[in-house]
Order: sequence, then C-alpha cells, then structure tokens
Amino acid sequence: MTSHAAESAPPRRRRVPTQVRSRRKVEHLLDTASRLVVEHGVEALTTRDIALASGVPVASLYQYFADKEDVLIALAERDMAEMDDQVLADLASLRELTLESLVRTTMGAFVTVYRRRRAFVEIYLRGRTNVALHQFGREHNARVAATLRGFAIEKGLALPTLPVKTALLAVEIGDRVFQLAYEHDDEGDAELVEEGIILVTAYLQRYAVPASSLRVQP
Repeated sequence: MTSHAAESAPPRRRRVPTQVRSRRKVEHLLDTASRLVVEHGVEALTTRDIALASGVPVASLYQYFADKEDVLIALAERDMAEMDDQVLADLASLRELTLESLVRTTMGAFVTVYRRRRAFVEIYLRGRTNVALHQFGREHNARVAATLRGFAIEKGLALPTLPVKTALLAVEIGDRVFQLAYEHDDEGDAELVEEGIILVTAYLQRYAVPASSLRVQP
C-alpha cells in the first residue's frame, strides 16, 4: 500500500449504536457477514447479500455501515478485540512467566481465536486489499506491541531498554508468520507457527532479563 493511497482513503462514517436493540442488530449483521465470508469468500460479499441473509432492509444496514468495506473493518475490529481479551486471559493463567512463554502464549491465543473466527482469516490474513483495514491492522499491532512490552518489563522478563520499535517489529514478524501459515491452510500450518514463535523469541532474547523466570502464585 502506498502512503498516497492511505492518505486518500475516505473517512469512516460508521454510526455507533447506543441502544441495546441497535447493538443486537449490528451484531446480527456482523455474524451474518462473517458466515457469508466463510461460505462464499470476501470478493463475493455484498451489502445486499448481508441484508437479505440477515432479514434486515438494506437501508437499515446503511444506517450503521457505509459500504461493504466498512462491514469488513467492523468484523476485523471485533475479532481483534476478542484476540486481545484471549491474550490477557491466557497470560493470566500462566504459572511460569518467561520471555519465551510470553511469546508462545500470545501467538497461541491468536491461533485460538482464528479457529473460532474463520472469517478473520479470509478478511485479514488473506486479504488486506482495503487500505483502511490495512491501516487498522497496523495500528492494532502497535497497541499490542506497546501492551506486551509494558507487561514484559513490569514482570521482569525484559529489560527497560527494550526499544518500542523492537517490540513493534516482533509483533509485525508474528503477523507475517500468521499470514503465511494461513495462506492456503484453513487450520494454519502448525510447524510454520512454531518456527515463528522460535524466531520472535530469539529476536527478543537480547533484551531478556538474565534468569528471568517468575513463578506465579495461584
């Protein structure tokens, strides 16, 4: 993606629902779109198909989403939020924290959500032709990197000198590993993911606190 294309991308105009009924309608639309993506692919998806399959008038869909691409971004946002929650839950359940277990648990949490959210694999890991979606993914990676860097330093796993850019690059590498692992395999290439875990761990090891193993009390 060129910087010019990113700058010229139209602003998103999605209406954020506040009432419970409206939120449920949006979730229903997203669930339907997710199912259609898995069944027919991203390219075949249309807003009309989403509306028909949802039993919702097209005009109602446009109250919440500007177009098909806006729906895809909303799906990615929802699934990425679920990934963030899964990472935090899995890290909280660890009894032993090391830099290696941090990387392994984080990447494993993403795989767990990929299994539940098959549409995400199609929309994000195999696509990214949408400039806004591509940019949202980069911003999400930056947030993940900042969160995990802070966590690693706070828990005594990584030195405070761990550069922000290094943490970001580690997340971007993991992101690319997932793209390759799921490019032609709906279940993901487990061997490739494992190689990615080893790669990212080795890259970060320069900033590991010596003997940085911490036993978490139950």
